[in-house]
Amino acid sequence: MSTLTQLEVFNELNASPHARLEASAQLGDGLAAALWSNRDDARDYHAPRHHTLSCYIAGGTRTFRRQRPLFTGAPDKLCVLPAGHESNWVIDGPLRLAHLYVSEEQFVLGCVRLLDREPRAVQLHDATFVDDARQAQRFRQLIALDWHEPAERLLTSSIAHAIVDHAVLCQVGMREGLRLKGGLAPYQRRSLRAFIEAHLDQPLALGALAERCQLSEYHFARMFRQSFGLPPHQYVLARRLQRACDLLRLGGTGLGDIALSCGFASASHFSNRFRQAMGATPGAYRAAFLN
Repeated sequence: MSTLTQLEVFNELNASPHARLEASAQLGDGLAAALWSNRDDARDYHAPRHHTLSCYIAGGTRTFRRQRPLFTGAPDKLCVLPAGHESNWVIDGPLRLAHLYVSEEQFVLGCVRLLDREPRAVQLHDATFVDDARQAQRFRQLIALDWHEPAERLLTSSIAHAIVDHAVLCQVGMREGLRLKGGLAPYQRRSLRAFIEAHLDQPLALGALAERCQLSEYHFARMFRQSFGLPPHQYVLARRLQRACDLLRLGGTGLGDIALSCGFASASHFSNRFRQAMGATPGAYRAAFLN
């Protein structure tokens, strides 16, 4: 997820003459946020390539999906709009809402990490006007922060991850009628996850991972992507960066030591990769959580 203008739901609202964008930001790690106000409008979403989680902040009591006119929103109501969904909305009266946009890559990482499921075997359920006080509170914490002030934006990213994790745990279910073909066996997937986690501080060559499954590199890479939703190198990098975030939050460990313990060749390599993913240096990230 490189720019907000590549997000279909964002673009659809941004094209409305009635909607007003109050704030927006890329949060790194395949996440982006936006705060909108709107009124007297109609919007249609057609198969976006990203997931959208939303929370009504104010108004919305006469907002509804066109096919369900008697089912209306209200403050703190939550909606889940999965990638690929279709929906048609009528906004009658004022509305203020927060959006969190989630890349497919970030979603599949959550499925593997939190559910121990193949991403292709599960789906994020379309949900409208859900009541969940804890999730609504997270959204209100999110919009209370200054997304462009470096320290607060990192806190925003942390809250955004908590929102996504909650949605994965509560709004994801098995795909009905799906017969999986190809991919790694469940025991191979679990063995690989454990091996990768135990060896993040070491070089993890594709050949060595393929050998653990007794597969050629070509077939292993294809089957890994089917089962994990990402190529092996992207998955390993994501896990290294997550471990680095955990260590940075704890404090007390030098950046060079964190780089080595997470498998980065040097502190500069670590810093470059971290900045690309999180939009901030490791030092700034640590300072945001320790101050």
